[in-house]
Amino acid sequence: MAESPFKVLVADDDPISRRLLEHSLAKWGYEVVSAGDGDEAWKLLNDPNGPNLAILDWVMPGLDGDEICRRMRAEQRPITNYVYAILLTSRDSKEDLVNGIESGADDYIAKPFDPQELRVRVRAGQRICELQSELIVAHETLRKLAMQDQLTGILNRGAILERLECELSRSRRQCRSLTVALADIDHFKAVNDTHGHQAGDCVLQQFVRRVESNRRLYDSIGRYGGEEFLIIIPETDQESARVVLERIRKAVADGPMHYGDIPIAITVSLGATISRPDLDVDALIQAADTALYRAKNAGRNRGEFWGGT
Repeated sequence: MAESPFKVLVADDDPISRRLLEHSLAKWGYEVVSAGDGDEAWKLLNDPNGPNLAILDWVMPGLDGDEICRRMRAEQRPITNYVYAILLTSRDSKEDLVNGIESGADDYIAKPFDPQELRVRVRAGQRICELQSELIVAHETLRKLAMQDQLTGILNRGAILERLECELSRSRRQCRSLTVALADIDHFKAVNDTHGHQAGDCVLQQFVRRVESNRRLYDSIGRYGGEEFLIIIPETDQESARVVLERIRKAVADGPMHYGDIPIAITVSLGATISRPDLDVDALIQAADTALYRAKNAGRNRGEFWGGT
């Protein structure tokens, strides 16, 4: 899919100057939106699909260009919504130019503008916006990598614990319970010992896919460690949570995983607990772990609730 053209706002109450700007920018391949006063410009800048760069006449009816810059910067907009601002001005005193930049403008162009100077300054602004977009993408990629278990692609230990903190706080605000479960693949060491660690990795990946396919959309799963996984099931009592966990248990046990042509049958044991006002994250996990040991000691391939049957 072709990239959208770089969008530039031209805000100038002088129709001749505005048309010259529009014509020049369109000729250079920019998508141009226009405003004849500051209030209209402000409205366009607040559109969700607004411009990437704004050329603002300093003196206009309604909001002046420097006031628009000041408002944009005072709002502390997300970095993804940053607009590169160029003031268009006939003022040439150093004091005025300093005041314009201090209001939040990124650059300025003197009236009457020289087309080649305009092109260079707009291109510089575009390059800065594009570099910023690349940095945002890189930052988001690094953020996701920092939260992701590299083998399975789900949340890692730190990220799933952070998610649990958030979900527990939300459940308390809304006076609703949530279920915390630990899932442990039964006899996983035997998989590694018999078929090798690559087979074990393959089993872990397939296990996660089965769990992901059988959880609710708003449930969360993260790798807690080794072959142990933490599952968060919001807004559930014991009976409704048991339905979700049983569906996961059956999905794992109903057919073998495969490492190449080798079928590898596995089962999973689950221990769970329901949140209570007196239990923090550590206590919930400890309770789920206690229930998990009950499931293991009762023969594995089953789910148990702490404090329940």
